[in-house]
Amino acid sequence: MTKKIAVINDLSGFGKCSLTAAISTIAAMGVQPCPLPTAVLSAQTGYPSYYCDDYTDRMEYIYKEWEKMQVHFDGIYTGFMSGEHQIRKTFEFLDIFYEKDTFLLVDPVMGDNGRRFSIFTSEMETEMRKLALRADVITPNLTELCLLTDTDYRMIKELTAEEHLVTVAEQMAKNMMAGGTKEVLVTGIRFTDQENGQEMMGNLAVTKEGTSFSAAPFIGESFSGTGDLVASVVAAGKVRGDSLAESMELAGKMIGRAITDSVRNKVPRNDGVDYEQYLWMLGEKNRDKYGRQTF
Repeated sequence: MTKKIAVINDLSGFGKCSLTAAISTIAAMGVQPCPLPTAVLSAQTGYPSYYCDDYTDRMEYIYKEWEKMQVHFDGIYTGFMSGEHQIRKTFEFLDIFYEKDTFLLVDPVMGDNGRRFSIFTSEMETEMRKLALRADVITPNLTELCLLTDTDYRMIKELTAEEHLVTVAEQMAKNMMAGGTKEVLVTGIRFTDQENGQEMMGNLAVTKEGTSFSAAPFIGESFSGTGDLVASVVAAGKVRGDSLAESMELAGKMIGRAITDSVRNKVPRNDGVDYEQYLWMLGEKNRDKYGRQTF
């Protein structure tokens, strides 16, 4: 029987993010995505104008029907929330569907580049921290990790060396794990290579078994939806037995190729990366008998 992940996120018509990214990525990895929309938008919120239909009042109608069906989820993956009310709805969902053999992945969409998103109130931050501490895996960027751990991002901004950034990010991740979170993948760690001056972008996986860091040259643009792609690969990877470090490496390779193409083709950042042509990289047939990627 196909394994299933409930994906609690918004649906944006343009921007290649949220449910659009999650559904295609998770399905490409041989897992069934079961979407529970938090909102329907004409385009993601980075565009200068967009229409947003909040689905908070309708979320319960959907998951109550799922409860009648007695469905089981191997994983639950949460993304963008439009308010603390939606996070509370998510807790109600977990009370019904989070079982002993179900994992919870929380992508705490709270901010970026040192700034909290304007929609994110202090009440939302409190509720998101509660949700993150309950999670088996969280996938914050550095800004979101600072918000979750009440760390001053200005301190992070002063750090440019890889070793210093990784050390601080690892400690913040361990602070989350001390509070209940089981694994942390920190995304978008940007630094300067001390040997050649190359701008780099890396991800850090922190688990009870140890820490793994992976980085590649920063190509020169930050695109909508890349965080959603990472979280989706991690979620589906967890279902099929991949380690957090393995999923981090796989997501990095796929997204790296997509960003390279998108920069070359001058794709606007709000439109998201052209990742669709690289979904083949996620399939089981591209793994050897030990689960390692063959490309």
